[in-house]
Amino acid sequence: MADPFIHWIEARGPWAPWLFVALFVAASFLMIWRLEVMSARGFEGTVLGTLVMPYCSGMGNLIFAFILGINDGSGADVMTNNLVNNVTDMTLVLGLPAIIWGIKILPSKGKNAARRRPGAEKAQKLNRLSLLLTLVAILFFTGAVWALGRKGNLNFNDGLVLIGLFLFWQCFHVFEVMKSDVRQGKSLIGWLLPLDIVLLAVGAYGIYVSTDWLVAWIQNRHIGFISARHLGWLTGWLMVLPNAMLAVYYGWKGQPETVYTSQVGDCHISIPFCLGVYTMYHTMVLPAFFQTGMFILLGATLLHLFFVTVFGQLPKFFGWLLVAAYGFFLWKGLLG
Repeated sequence: MADPFIHWIEARGPWAPWLFVALFVAASFLMIWRLEVMSARGFEGTVLGTLVMPYCSGMGNLIFAFILGINDGSGADVMTNNLVNNVTDMTLVLGLPAIIWGIKILPSKGKNAARRRPGAEKAQKLNRLSLLLTLVAILFFTGAVWALGRKGNLNFNDGLVLIGLFLFWQCFHVFEVMKSDVRQGKSLIGWLLPLDIVLLAVGAYGIYVSTDWLVAWIQNRHIGFISARHLGWLTGWLMVLPNAMLAVYYGWKGQPETVYTSQVGDCHISIPFCLGVYTMYHTMVLPAFFQTGMFILLGATLLHLFFVTVFGQLPKFFGWLLVAAYGFFLWKGLLG
């Protein structure tokens, strides 16, 4: 049972919050491990990043929206949580790998081009097209939230629209994967799939338990930076940790397309799905820096579209620009 385990952690006194953070990270690592196994069995980088990783890396945001929805929590905190998640993904988490390793979606043309396995260049070009489609979706989803939120809130009807957009997008990708399987005469469903699902569910439950406890703990604190006043910011940063681990891991492994799609795919869980989930319970009143966060997110997405389309990569100077944009976001959100 979970309760004895939770009580045991709570008995650790001042170490309890750190242990629940460790549980959150461990559950995320469990998901990453199974995702890597699934990737080795045939999930291509773009498919993995678009269909599977978002549910794992974005699980914390979804659980956070659900917990605050059923417990009459603040809608502004949910929006802040999702803005912090998405802006961090699209600026800092993609900017730093671009600076350190470089993110090339298309293969370099040179003397080693002939050594690449047959079809590798074509596969990477297809991955780029899929990535561009995903970036366009972020542009439309973020634009839809901005348009619906101009009145200062998101209501039940707005939430239905957002959830409908998300479900349509997921159905589109499911059918694309099925069409690809038919063309290639293969199936991604194997006897290990049930085990993968069970382990992913265990990871999701670990994220739920840790998120639930940490949210309650922060809400009961009213002094200092780590307090209820910054609940949306603190949980947003916590839930970026799996995304950052994915970026570091796949950047180190030299799989830039998975680095990219894991981050942009995660944005579809936060915006629009998590926002829609909260509005099923309450009208969401938007925070003061909503417009700033939306414009930074839209601007970063447009620049990603430009560089991926024209150059097939993120130049190092653009990585620095993304990091600077994230600094501006922090300044406007926390101090503005």
